[in-house]
Amino acid sequence: MEDIAAALSPAGLLGQLPFLLLIAAILSARVDRTRRLVATAAAVGLIHALAVQGSPVAALWWGLLLGAALLVIGRGVVADTRSRFSEEEEGMLRGALSSLPRSRARHLLDQGFWLNGSEGDVLVREDEPVSHLYYLAQGQAQVMSHGRRIATCGAGELIGEVAILSGDQATATVVLDSPARFWCAPAAVLQPYLLTHEDVRHALEQGFAVSIKNKLRQSNERIAGAGGAVTEPAGVNQV
Repeated sequence: MEDIAAALSPAGLLGQLPFLLLIAAILSARVDRTRRLVATAAAVGLIHALAVQGSPVAALWWGLLLGAALLVIGRGVVADTRSRFSEEEEGMLRGALSSLPRSRARHLLDQGFWLNGSEGDVLVREDEPVSHLYYLAQGQAQVMSHGRRIATCGAGELIGEVAILSGDQATATVVLDSPARFWCAPAAVLQPYLLTHEDVRHALEQGFAVSIKNKLRQSNERIAGAGGAVTEPAGVNQV
């Protein structure tokens, strides 16, 4: 009982807090958040070692961990500061890549390239592998399934997102409805890249989820407007 009482005392809870923060750091999918949690855990551990335990050895190790965490955070801040983006890329940072640090977003964008498209250009073909992931910065595209228009993609949306991750064939065709400007990354480059950069993959998945919701909403609105039942359209989430 004395051990339990000691663990639940203010000093005991302070001593346990660093380990809870380290567990949270391990579970975090964002690299920048992981680093901040580790630094916070080390700072709390250092305070406990000095003020409560009076242990120079524990203080040394917590201090070394804090210094290492701050060094890594500092390097990230410098890398973010040095990263440069065009106006179009800044749009991606505010949208699909909003959860990525700037340096990591710069690294991802370097895996693809920017292109101009013309009305009628086909980006994705139904029942064929998706060869590229697209981000539409300007312009508009139609999403067609079995010859019917089921949704529209506008500026700020991703195209080919889920199929790129799953490797499945597209179940809808995407055709530019106007002159467009877009970023694209080949699936052959992006798929292995995402396997080795989990934080980037997680950030893209968040952007994918928003894009898919928009497509489903547009498709349901179109079906409802035509007097049909509102259902999840087959294939929209694979475009």
